[in-house]
Amino acid sequence: MAAKHVLIIDDEPDICELIEITLARMGLNSRSAKNLTDARKLIDSEHFDLCLTDMRLPDGDGIEMVGYVQQNHPDVPIAVITAHGNMELAVKALKAGAFDFVSKPVDIQILRNLVSSATTLPAADTGAGETAKTTITGQSLVVGDLISKIAKLARSQAPVFIHGESGSGKERVARMIHEQGSRAEAAFVPVNCGAIPADLMESEFFGHVKGSFTGATNDKEGLFQAANGGSLFLDEVAELPLNMQVKLLRAIQEKAVRPVGAEHEVPVDVRIISASHRNLDQLVREGQFRQDLYYRINVIDISVPSLRDRIEDIPLLTQQLLKTLAEKAALEKAPGISRGAIDALMDYTFPGNVRELENILERALALADNNVIAKKDLALNKDVAPKNARQTTSTSAAVDAPADSLDLEGQEKSSIMQALEKTRWNKTAAAKLLGLSLRQLRYRLEKFGIE
Repeated sequence: MAAKHVLIIDDEPDICELIEITLARMGLNSRSAKNLTDARKLIDSEHFDLCLTDMRLPDGDGIEMVGYVQQNHPDVPIAVITAHGNMELAVKALKAGAFDFVSKPVDIQILRNLVSSATTLPAADTGAGETAKTTITGQSLVVGDLISKIAKLARSQAPVFIHGESGSGKERVARMIHEQGSRAEAAFVPVNCGAIPADLMESEFFGHVKGSFTGATNDKEGLFQAANGGSLFLDEVAELPLNMQVKLLRAIQEKAVRPVGAEHEVPVDVRIISASHRNLDQLVREGQFRQDLYYRINVIDISVPSLRDRIEDIPLLTQQLLKTLAEKAALEKAPGISRGAIDALMDYTFPGNVRELENILERALALADNNVIAKKDLALNKDVAPKNARQTTSTSAAVDAPADSLDLEGQEKSSIMQALEKTRWNKTAAAKLLGLSLRQLRYRLEKFGIE
């Protein structure tokens, strides 16, 4: 296989020499340019697999070069070299389309990791999205746009923030970004930030050494170390307490973590992908989420459409889910579904999105005669609300709606179930989330037969 070629843009001879030596030891060829003018001429006349540019140059800055490469050579990843601690410029470069950044003084291992990731990216036209293990079922325009954006984000190392309603498929999107990128062979580590007890968070994220606290009988690897070389997916990141947000920000910026009880930091090479169904902008304004952390994780954002925004995908998605349910139940033949049942599903607004659709189908399958789901099997009177009979807020999950606005039993039951799942079946916390008293929640649990 022919050696890869890297373009280095820096007017400091010592930095150029350091990078050239590092690349040569990795078996890569390199060319150097001292300014933007020479760099543009080189990249326009020769083939390069990666571009590394300093942020400050005699005739401009690295952001300009990022823009030039994005416009004229979009298949070439470009990384920037920034002054130590200048995260504002690093984030600006990432937002402009930079693959990644490395700070001065250049850490050789971080540089090697960056170069290795950039030079092993799949070609933009290889159709990696079609062969990835995780996919999104649907042929609607919004799904097509989402898949295209995922493919583009997979060719970067920039932190990604995914927002969307509960059950819309945020983790699926995160997995697709991971699987279509250069980290696909490494670990994808998902973590629900709301499910970790506050007193164990630091140990869970960063690990601990033996004897660091009561019960620490062995060294333990944290989630950052487990995801080293791969991607760490922080689901429901809004649930992190403020003190943990500070520590998470430092780990992301320094690309290193300190296990509880350890004397030294451990370098980690992790891509951060985070998600929440809550409005982080509002939480920042309310002082519940740190603005500097939000700025750092929300370099690039991507929105996952709700199921009601792509109702034309429901027939295809239903067939796919029924096939999966049949395989789980070891059925010889995938169940069928009547036209009336499909029409009923397409007239429902799904506060729980795809997750709710799967639950409805699983329940209906248990009630169906002759392995064919009919409209009556969907329990329409209880669980399915027609679109024109209820509110359809596109920016918030049903669990966030006050209980007195839920005018149909089906939506109310769905909201209660989501609140219970979100709070890990803590009835007191679920009642608070729903705006109910504990007595009111208990009454509804008994009413709906929820145990």
